[in-house]
Amino acid sequence: MRVVSLVPSLTEAVATTLPGLLVGATDWCTHPADLDVPRVGGTKYPDLDRVRSLRPDLVLLNVEENRRADADALAAAGIPTRVTYPRTVDGALTELADLLHALGCAGQPRWLTRARAEWAALPATPVPRRAVVPVWRRPWVVLGADTFAGDLLRRLGVANAYAEQPQRYQRPSLPQLRDQAPELVVLPDEPYRFTRDDGPEAFPGVPCALVSGRHLTWYGPSLAEAPALLAAQLADLYVAH
Repeated sequence: MRVVSLVPSLTEAVATTLPGLLVGATDWCTHPADLDVPRVGGTKYPDLDRVRSLRPDLVLLNVEENRRADADALAAAGIPTRVTYPRTVDGALTELADLLHALGCAGQPRWLTRARAEWAALPATPVPRRAVVPVWRRPWVVLGADTFAGDLLRRLGVANAYAEQPQRYQRPSLPQLRDQAPELVVLPDEPYRFTRDDGPEAFPGVPCALVSGRHLTWYGPSLAEAPALLAAQLADLYVAH
């Protein structure tokens, strides 16, 4: 089977588990670091002519990462696609297992077994900390309802202040964010690269956790490391004054 992945998470999952299957990936597919396959542009605007030239038997997409127009164009060209859409940790683990089985993986890869065990072993969380979780600024965009990252944080004792809002990604103003009176601000390093010098200053006096965006939003082998790594980062707080 010849597979092209337009989803960085799935690129890592397939390349790690079934080496040799991938014949193409996006420019943003940075893991595994030694992945050597033709690149087909970005996730939002892939070069579909390049994708077609690779003669894939299957193209992997995701509802959030990719555009419906590109999925439709691939289908119109007669290229089979598989679209993922995990909104919880359990959902992501199930979708990954189903995908890898469909691609010919016999049994469950070690990283997926470890990921299931690590998430199942999390202790009961104390009283959750109410947080806002920006994923972009200029304009500000925060996690809203029904997101994979929101469920992941909930399991780690973080209650998203926007979890009950209708949109999955809210666009509040900075004053509106501050009006939420969060106990915590979670700042990932992707898709926007928040740092100690870019992000915390917008929330003076509020503890900020700078976390790995890959471990917060990717669903693949990084899920095995995510509970321990993110728990440590959520405990290492920085306060701007």
